[in-house]
Amino acid sequence: MATAAQNVTFPLRVGAIDVGSNAIRFLAVEFADPGTFSTLRADRASVRLGHGAFLSGQLAADAVDAAMAALSGFKAQADGLGLYAMRAVATSAVRESRNGDLFVRRADQEAGLDIRVIAGSEEARLVHVAVRQRVSLGRTQWLLVDLGGGSVEVSLIDDHGILWTESHGMGSVRLLEELADTSEEPGRFRKLLEQYVSTLRVPSAARYRAGRTMIATGGNIEAIAKLVGEGNGRGGPILVSVAELGSLIERLSTMSYQQRCRELDLRDDRADVILPAAMVYERIATVAGAHQVLVPGVGVREGIVLDLADELVTQRDHEDRKTRELQDAANHLGRRYMFDEAHAAQVAEFASTLFSDLRELHRLEENDRRLLLAAALLHDIGQYVSYKGHHKHSLYLIANSELPGLLPRDMLVVANVARYHRKGEPATHHEAYAALPDDDRRRVRLLAAILRVADALDRDHMQRVKRVRAVVRGAELVLELVGSGDLLLERWALQRKSEFFARVYGRTVRAVTGGEPS
Repeated sequence: MATAAQNVTFPLRVGAIDVGSNAIRFLAVEFADPGTFSTLRADRASVRLGHGAFLSGQLAADAVDAAMAALSGFKAQADGLGLYAMRAVATSAVRESRNGDLFVRRADQEAGLDIRVIAGSEEARLVHVAVRQRVSLGRTQWLLVDLGGGSVEVSLIDDHGILWTESHGMGSVRLLEELADTSEEPGRFRKLLEQYVSTLRVPSAARYRAGRTMIATGGNIEAIAKLVGEGNGRGGPILVSVAELGSLIERLSTMSYQQRCRELDLRDDRADVILPAAMVYERIATVAGAHQVLVPGVGVREGIVLDLADELVTQRDHEDRKTRELQDAANHLGRRYMFDEAHAAQVAEFASTLFSDLRELHRLEENDRRLLLAAALLHDIGQYVSYKGHHKHSLYLIANSELPGLLPRDMLVVANVARYHRKGEPATHHEAYAALPDDDRRRVRLLAAILRVADALDRDHMQRVKRVRAVVRGAELVLELVGSGDLLLERWALQRKSEFFARVYGRTVRAVTGGEPS
């Protein structure tokens, strides 16, 4: 696949495959220009990978076989359409299964597809990309709810990006599986669903900052919208009032599976999950104080093709945008834990500068800079739990959080880099570090060494150092500092915290000051 913008011409054909828990979806499009595409082919395979997986933790063999057949068929369609590039992702069923790695390997060997297993936060980011292209978000903040078979992602968004996002294990297939014993008794099934779904909470920020209209995506809400919603008559977004949603729930709860198929003309794999899905949407809308639901009719696969085309055509801008989105999300996560935002921003800026100045030494990639940026912004959030051992608390909080654009493996690297901003150095008897593959351990050491130096330059959290430049001179790294005062405390902290850097990079660290900033 080409990545340089100058190699891409229009019209541009790209494709996407979304390996979900309830179905596998394929989309091939042609872009006339960077923001406008027409659909060449849209297809769906009714393969329920989530069947049994959420209870057993294992993808069923027959479902995997069916998935391989579907993926091979989609790959053949893509080849026949002459796509310039295609991207395939898998979500919660593959992500949470013990044999998910085997599924990915089989897809590569049998269908010739490189499948990326993405986190819920990345699902939310891709959906936001699609929604932003379909809906004029303006300056308003919106609650975005994307419900799949295995999980529901709840995000607060605006036109620029995701302000925060949370993933909950309340997908439609997962709910159906967990309450399977009562699914043939509509009344009892609904009562259990109400009790189960009532535990779903939405952070208060959504209620007080988002508007009264909630944006919802996913196959179930599109089916609901067709049943009760009101469109604009031109294939655009559809509005569903929360009252209409409640009325539909009442109707669905009195109908058997067979009645839903026959009377509502629902597909077999939609008729059983539409009630739990409707109840999740209604619960979130009620808690968030929304009066109506806007259904734009787009989802992960539309987000993939838009994101892929953007990456191909404007690679540098695309990378910068991903960095800004990550930075915004990390800041919002930090605020949740009442971090020192000025200190975090200062450390992140210095860490990024050092990363650039030391590129010839570490030879890491641009994505590694983003991991360092996230770790620098969040390194102190463990203080929310306790200052004592806060580096370990930061490790836990970050490892159990999600940030848009980062895979679960990335989050573990970020968590470990933040953990080693102080105190002990990485060691194989540290469980979280030992669990990383060898290349990620190396990445942690290189990035954590930079973070320690950057953190030392704002030892008192007063931002006395204004600028830093790193110059390698033989076996020495000279830090040229520009700041206020004599910077004695910063130089003392640097002397103490640079020993790890010297061991990792083979360079001793010396600071020189350049007086007052101009």
